[in-house]
Amino acid sequence: MPQFVSRAQPPLAFIPQSLTPWVIETVRFLLPLWMPWKLSITAVEAENLEVLVKLYQEFQAGDTRFLLAFRHPSTKDPFAMSNMLWRLVPKEASKSGIRFKMPTYSHFIYDRGIPLWAGQFVTWLFPRLGGTPILRGKADRMGLRAARDLFANSPYPIAVAPEGGTNEHSEIVSPLEPGVAQLGFWCIEDLLKAGRSEKVVIVPLNINYRYVSAPWTAIKKLLSELEVKVGLSSTPPAPGLLADQDADALYGRVLQLGECLLDKMDHFYSKYYHLSRPPELEPTDAQGSNRNTQLAVRLQQQLDIALQVAEAHFGLSAKGDVIDRCRRLEQASFDRIYRQDLDQLTPLERGMADWVAQEASLKIKHMRMVERLTMVSGTYILEKPSGDRFAEIVLILWKIVAFTEGVDPHSPPSLGPKALKMTISDPISVSERWPTYKADRRSAKKAVDELTQSIQTALEEMTAKEL
Repeated sequence: MPQFVSRAQPPLAFIPQSLTPWVIETVRFLLPLWMPWKLSITAVEAENLEVLVKLYQEFQAGDTRFLLAFRHPSTKDPFAMSNMLWRLVPKEASKSGIRFKMPTYSHFIYDRGIPLWAGQFVTWLFPRLGGTPILRGKADRMGLRAARDLFANSPYPIAVAPEGGTNEHSEIVSPLEPGVAQLGFWCIEDLLKAGRSEKVVIVPLNINYRYVSAPWTAIKKLLSELEVKVGLSSTPPAPGLLADQDADALYGRVLQLGECLLDKMDHFYSKYYHLSRPPELEPTDAQGSNRNTQLAVRLQQQLDIALQVAEAHFGLSAKGDVIDRCRRLEQASFDRIYRQDLDQLTPLERGMADWVAQEASLKIKHMRMVERLTMVSGTYILEKPSGDRFAEIVLILWKIVAFTEGVDPHSPPSLGPKALKMTISDPISVSERWPTYKADRRSAKKAVDELTQSIQTALEEMTAKEL
């Protein structure tokens, strides 16, 4: 998360990409050491690599422009993608005696807010790896223009996460944002204006992480640490929701921890912000499924309350879904922290601007908490009580506690070695949908929506095959 801001800052400058081959080659060389050491990834597999080999051939021959639309379950994904493109794709090509004209690099879009918490090194590194930034909370014309130009004109393709951010689940695909589909149609528009005839495709790519062996001991240890942090001292009775007794007992502890966190949040917001959740419609059934259902309902109520606190401070109304509300709040905080008018302020006004920035920096934490809580699912473990799913949920809970404590939530503890699998889908043609898109405004929206749904379906089908 961004550090507390004590003074108003100049506007967030656009960071132009400056892809630098020696930087990429240095990172490529270090990846085999970095992935097991820092990311705990000890096995890597890629399926359907021949699809990308063919696309890179067509791309470098000037026949095709393509965008990689990748699932984004983890902050490890950029390393996974890089390893695949820089090492695995050339290796697959060499099996067939194929030699590329240029390296298999790729540009990528990243959230402009990442350097605020990741630090100066990432601010320096991302552009040199081919990254181009975008501000998520508004129509970032400069960021969109840069991404659009790269897609149509760069000697390398581009990669984008259509989910918009990490969802911390290897086996759930979040609803996709329409920006990827729109970029595809803009690319065709730009090509036609330039008198070019390349076809345009979008390639869905699934990323899946699994523990080499179920880390039950590490899960229980981390869960015990979290129970101490929130003040739980007794082991709850098994809720009777899972057939396996050990898994059911562990799920009871996860449920209890979730309920405790919500109890403390409810107390916090009712005492200090005078906002309370509506009372439950039914009493808690400690041994039945109603307890799990109520937890999901309480969670949604608490998300709304936390967002109300932030929205009240920034003068925003509660429009749209949770993600829409989060994006508007993020941009509102940026507007108060990163000011366009600093050089026009008197010393007194500058002091007031600093005060406003400090308050914005604190109030936006309510939204940051909501971002983390939206990752919690009430049925994820029940649907499949695997070690992987238990681990994902417990790590999300760790990040929530760490965030509240003021500890860096981006450096979670490792629960054990992981295996990485990437699956490339068949390309989805944007060019074939162009006649519909160009007809009129209503048809354009329909084409964007249908293409977005096609990408969503492809990602969900690949994810389902891993279950």
